[in-house]
Amino acid sequence: MKHPTLLSNIQIGPYSLSHRVVMAPLTRMRSEPGDLPGALMAEYYSQRATDGGLIISEATVVSTTGNGYLGSPGLYNDAQIPGWKAITEAVHAKGGRIFLQLFHAGRQSHSDMQPDGAPPVAPSQVDYNGVAYTANGWVPSTPHRALDEMEVEALVEDFRRAAQRGLQAGFDGVEIHGANGYLIDQFLQDGSNRRTDAYGGTIAKRARFLMDITRAVISVWGSERVAVRLGPSGNFGDMHDSDPEALFVYVAQQLAPLQLAYLHLIEPRVLGNSIDESKDQNPVAAQLIRRHYNGLIVAAGGFTATSAEQILQAGDADLVAFGRDFIANPDLPERIRHDRPLNAYDRETFYGGNEVGFTDYPVYQHSA
Repeated sequence: MKHPTLLSNIQIGPYSLSHRVVMAPLTRMRSEPGDLPGALMAEYYSQRATDGGLIISEATVVSTTGNGYLGSPGLYNDAQIPGWKAITEAVHAKGGRIFLQLFHAGRQSHSDMQPDGAPPVAPSQVDYNGVAYTANGWVPSTPHRALDEMEVEALVEDFRRAAQRGLQAGFDGVEIHGANGYLIDQFLQDGSNRRTDAYGGTIAKRARFLMDITRAVISVWGSERVAVRLGPSGNFGDMHDSDPEALFVYVAQQLAPLQLAYLHLIEPRVLGNSIDESKDQNPVAAQLIRRHYNGLIVAAGGFTATSAEQILQAGDADLVAFGRDFIANPDLPERIRHDRPLNAYDRETFYGGNEVGFTDYPVYQHSA
């Protein structure tokens, strides 16, 4: 049996892609006041769009309580639609596809980011060490409060409405961010979810928030244009679970019958924007989940072109998402295709700022 390569085509839901080099969702915090996507963001995404390639947007806030990073864009009101529409049109003009990633930061926030300076919200009130990005830069998160059941149900509706606005903005699909210690992940893992109601306790109850959101977004988009991102064993945001394998196997098994566009998995060696080099390159998450999920899998986590080819050859993933290398190389798929050297990325310019480290990375130039 011939295995696919990074440069072989693939069908995702209704879309034909010409390669499997996915641009990972990357928080860059360059939106304009009001969490509005602006012209600079449109240029950034346009630069990285390729004919038949897939981009996953940066994490986009679904609710006024959902932002933990000043400069993150939103889709919690209609005023934010036109900025995103300019972005999707720019990507489509290059022949590319773009999925909208939706998230709520939960406890990874700060009262300065909340309506009326209120505490951030979470499944439960649990002490933890987290950070937020405010007008004062990176600061420790402020104490949070537990949501009541009616508020949880209202947040499911916030995800649905944001998905509806994404449809109006011209996206090709939606990815639900269930990883990185944000609100959905906080519900999933028992280190952060101590609830005793319908959304806590058993694995099934802890997974309910994600499943409710997934079904709500599917009601807008249809399952073949909806995806979910998970971080099995991820501990970013002070996350932990007493039995992560049982938890994430259960979630994968529950998602499988929905026939999603894809399941996006972050390898445990990733911690935020860093790679823990002490953890080997073996695809732990994808390898585990592949045994329980028969749909398409996108793997992410510090892959090189070589290790990406290896995970495809092993059959543990169908596509590979690249983050830091896509930041520094707007023409990354072409560089991989022709085995060209990569620009180095500048970690200092990842978050916030202007065009520096955002839209000023050069494409490859042949020397005379």
